[in-house]
Amino acid sequence: MSVSISELEAVFDQLVEDILEHYRQFKVPESVCMQLRRSLYHNTLGGKYTRSTSVIDACSVLLGKLSNKQFLQAATLGWAIELLQAYLIVNDDIMDGSTTRRGRTCWYLLPEVGMSAVNDACLLESAVYILLKKHFGTHKNYLKLIELFHEVRLQTELGQACDTTTAPAISIAEFTMERFLFIATFKTAYYSFYIPIAAALLFCDLATEKNLQATKDISIPLGEYYQIQNDYLDCYADPEVLGKVGTDIQEGKCTWLIIQAMANCTDEQRKVLEENYGRNGKENEVKKVYEDLQLAKAYWEYDAKQAKEVGDLIANIDESDGLRKEIFSDFLSKVYKIGK
Repeated sequence: MSVSISELEAVFDQLVEDILEHYRQFKVPESVCMQLRRSLYHNTLGGKYTRSTSVIDACSVLLGKLSNKQFLQAATLGWAIELLQAYLIVNDDIMDGSTTRRGRTCWYLLPEVGMSAVNDACLLESAVYILLKKHFGTHKNYLKLIELFHEVRLQTELGQACDTTTAPAISIAEFTMERFLFIATFKTAYYSFYIPIAAALLFCDLATEKNLQATKDISIPLGEYYQIQNDYLDCYADPEVLGKVGTDIQEGKCTWLIIQAMANCTDEQRKVLEENYGRNGKENEVKKVYEDLQLAKAYWEYDAKQAKEVGDLIANIDESDGLRKEIFSDFLSKVYKIGK
């Protein structure tokens, strides 16, 4: 990471004050402002900051050494994406019934918050546009930035819709790789990989049709890679390391692991999966089938193969319009073999 966490979070402190200043224009009671301030810090800080640092790193590759003003603007774009992420995960935690996020109690489970977390999530998303207007309102690509955030939010929500309408709504026998890839593309790829690079290209005025298409062409397989990695970690990682308790099995999620299991299991194992997948307290029965099928080994074989394929795509990027391979190589290095 080219920027330290302390430098990045110092920018966030400034941006929180920008957001609160905007609220105060509407005579919002100070007690409410302080609760919203707490929401901003609780729900936005504490992650890996992959999205925000990727914007800064991409701008540095595209423009060279950033001036103080350029750094602030790039960091602001990065934090706008982190706020979009915060909005999405607050809602995601409510829908999934999650208990922890980033090693902390989920926002909606705090006794003084409860279901007001739904409105807090909406305000987190609104904060994105407060920052974009204040810091990019006169930028030539301001409207395109707004459209980018709206489009990626919609794409992510479509992926979330597909992710939440799985078991018990449908049988695990209906889980297909096609369905999984839709979730990986729309729930993960666009807001984890596409938007940081697309936002950097717009800021640097290099968002040609060719550059944006190349970014999308690599973001989608990166999103697939990252989603499968998340599926693996949800099942196998230590909750202390992961920062949350994995819930994919009991929630009946359409994951890479269950698809592989259904494709390779015996009739007896299939019965175990169908009777236990998506049911609370039955995770160990499902994990036993995964263990018997050696899915952890299959995952690491996939990991190496997919990383090579993404690397080959990066090597073939056309740089004639100013796009740089290094941007995507940096992204891949941030997510490669997490959990190994």
